[in-house]
Amino acid sequence: MHFGFGGLILPKELNLFRMSPFVVLSIVLAYFLLLIAISRLTGKDRSSAAFFLANRKSPWFVVAFGMIGATLSGVTFISIPGWVGESSLSYMQMVLGFLVGYYIVANVLMPLYYRLNLTSIYSYLDMRFGNSSYKTGAMFFLLSRLLGASFRVYLMAGVLQLTVSDAWAIPFYGTVAMTILLIWLYTFRGGIKTIVWTDTLQTFFMLVAAGATVWALAGELGTGFSGMVSQIYESEYSRVFYFDDWKDSRHFAKQFIGGIFMVIAMTGLDQDMMQKNLSCRNISEAKKNMYWFSIVLVPVKLLLLSLGVLLLVFISHNGIAIPERADDIFPVIATQGYLPAWITVFFIIGLVAATYSSADSTLTALTTSFTIDILGAGSRPEQELIRTRTIVHAGMAVALGVIIVFFRVLNDQSIIGALFTAAGYTYGPLLGMFAFGLFSRHGVRDRLVPYIAVFSPVLTYLLDSNSEAILGGYSFGYEILLVNGFFTFAGLYLIRSRTGKNFI
Repeated sequence: MHFGFGGLILPKELNLFRMSPFVVLSIVLAYFLLLIAISRLTGKDRSSAAFFLANRKSPWFVVAFGMIGATLSGVTFISIPGWVGESSLSYMQMVLGFLVGYYIVANVLMPLYYRLNLTSIYSYLDMRFGNSSYKTGAMFFLLSRLLGASFRVYLMAGVLQLTVSDAWAIPFYGTVAMTILLIWLYTFRGGIKTIVWTDTLQTFFMLVAAGATVWALAGELGTGFSGMVSQIYESEYSRVFYFDDWKDSRHFAKQFIGGIFMVIAMTGLDQDMMQKNLSCRNISEAKKNMYWFSIVLVPVKLLLLSLGVLLLVFISHNGIAIPERADDIFPVIATQGYLPAWITVFFIIGLVAATYSSADSTLTALTTSFTIDILGAGSRPEQELIRTRTIVHAGMAVALGVIIVFFRVLNDQSIIGALFTAAGYTYGPLLGMFAFGLFSRHGVRDRLVPYIAVFSPVLTYLLDSNSEAILGGYSFGYEILLVNGFFTFAGLYLIRSRTGKNFI
């Protein structure tokens, strides 16, 4: 019998983490007590300016380091090593595209946001096109982030269920309630002002966990640093560049171009990621943050991919059966006694850090967008605004919990995966809407924009599902985001108007 959580399916017979539930819970709670302590220090100013944008006083280097953890989630922390078995190191092609994407975000989008003095980046759509476009953009963000964050926290709640709650007969909804409560406790006071600092701490723990596992694997393989590098280079998984088959989803052009537009859409057009950047003192420091963050992200991604190679080499050298699912590789090796016991502790801390570094900032961004974009509460008196965003913050926490429990009720990995994929499709309309606003001088018939935004992902999905038959065997990779954005752009062109809001 098997139990699944997130992308993982582990046999019940395995004594996950090989330590008592009390020890696991103690590690998690100690970690959260540290986060709550930081929250108390940073959350003394409970004003809305501090909650939404940290009074625009965040040190750029702290934001840059913390964004590494926010970019990686618990799913990524586990999945990147697993990807190596299927795609070798081809993911680095996308990482190179990320560098170009971050440069575009730093020099095109961020100056616009700072010039317009935005708190929610979707306010731009109101200024450029009108209220329907504005609400549409915000709703697509809310949908995407609610599903995405719920999926990621579902992964961590599943870990706690198997390691702690099952032993004490605590139902899954109780585990979820505890998990969400812990996030809410350290974010409801300071908002983004707290997140900037907790993300930094969580990034540190995640990198230490990955680095410690690499070090332990090198020790088990009996090699030093240079020998470890040689093993990675000489392994069958060391290939980075793919130029031979343009139909292959790993082809360099697809990965590189996909990486560029993925960053533009999922960072530059994402309230969660941009809110941290907008908390810097000025555009100059925000750019500095983006440049350094993007540079540091390259060796971080390489570290995780190298970890994946070493895990596969370790499995091969020791005659261990490769788990059926790629996502199981890291958890099984780290927790089933194949490595020193202390690696289990680092794995737990790394997984918690990676999961919550994205979930906590998402909760704050959801609160910001719903309060300002949907409720239009940004201009309310300060005390009323504080009361409103406090209620919204609690409501968003509850919504996350409900969706996570719903995932558990579905108990169907294919359906959950489809929902998570659907959330990814929501960035295409945002890409098309912002591109049309920036690179055309047309207005649009604002009331028709929601229909275009819904139709474009549907058309994209139909094309993606039938691409091999329609396009002679062509398989879409990450460039499907660009296709989605193009359909939205084309749709907006069809409903263009000579009259409308001014070009900004």
